[in-house]
Amino acid sequence: MSAVPETRSPILSCGQESMLAAVRRIASGPLAAMADEIDRAGTYPKTVLMQLGEAGAYKAHMAAGGTDYGAAIQAIAEVSRVCAATGFMVWCHDVCGLYMEESGNPVLQGALLHAHMNGQTLGGTGLSNPMKSLAGIEAMLLRARKVDGGYLVNGTLPWVSNLGDDHYFGAIAAVEDDEGHELMFVVDCASPNAALRTCPSFAGMEGTGTWGVRLTDYFVGAHNLVADPVRPFIARIRAAFILLQCGMGLGVAQGAIDSMWEVEQQLGHVNQFLEDRPDALQAELDALDTRVMALARTPFATDTQYLIDVLDARAHASEIALRAAQSALLHQGARGYLLSSAVQRRVRESHFVAIVTPALKHLRKEMARLSEQELPA
Repeated sequence: MSAVPETRSPILSCGQESMLAAVRRIASGPLAAMADEIDRAGTYPKTVLMQLGEAGAYKAHMAAGGTDYGAAIQAIAEVSRVCAATGFMVWCHDVCGLYMEESGNPVLQGALLHAHMNGQTLGGTGLSNPMKSLAGIEAMLLRARKVDGGYLVNGTLPWVSNLGDDHYFGAIAAVEDDEGHELMFVVDCASPNAALRTCPSFAGMEGTGTWGVRLTDYFVGAHNLVADPVRPFIARIRAAFILLQCGMGLGVAQGAIDSMWEVEQQLGHVNQFLEDRPDALQAELDALDTRVMALARTPFATDTQYLIDVLDARAHASEIALRAAQSALLHQGARGYLLSSAVQRRVRESHFVAIVTPALKHLRKEMARLSEQELPA
């Protein structure tokens, strides 16, 4: 039987300790107090999200924060360790900031970006459909028509997360009558040409501010353009986009391991016969964390082997989250089967980590495609 550690293993740090310590305080305090409400009642934790901005969680990966993707991933992990729905929204906000900073658009890079990275305003991302479309999985849902001074965009995205009436998000549309031409832009949810629609209820993650969005003749011009054309831009930010997602899997897995240790004194004598014990899972998670931190040093690298390694690390984060959450449920037994149990919530959160774009099957498809490119003719 494994001995109970004197202190639970922390998620590995990578510098910026004062920021990460502040994030932990928010996560273990106000966020922990409302995690069940976020999950089951669908409460959107706007105050907590803004507090995380004040703590510096959203600027770590920005130039103003030292372009420290490792610290940004760890901040997402610390939040996801307590509530993966909120960790997912931190990722949404982070990648929206990534779009704005990398756009080269001075309108998006000025006061708007400053407010964004300090959590004074909140943004999301609508790239689920475009990422799948560019990978040949489904058709692009937004269409852009060229007009004087820009484009008019029409179409519906079935779900976009971390939204509200005063939020904004990044989106991509295919240009009509111009095969292979797409553009990326920022949508202001306050616009009368952008309508938010209620989504069907999900099995979990209800408090993520997820809405369907209908755009009707939404104007894209110099003020809100991120990239045109979009494919070179996506190639440049793809690894950074996916790496930041690893924080969700790392955090969910760590939270599950924490729950396993909680019952070790009482149930260790019988839990020792289960597979995926907490000490073994912790060693695997720590090794993955170290690997992710190494990849995070070069988030804008684009060589094929690096991209394969990033996709593989992201897939591993999904897989260990699934295994750890399942094992935590088995370790806790009946108490983990209560609807109010954090373990029960974490099982559903782990499923989300594995299906959110890029889903586990999408990751494996891309790894297979890139690996074929690496084979000799």
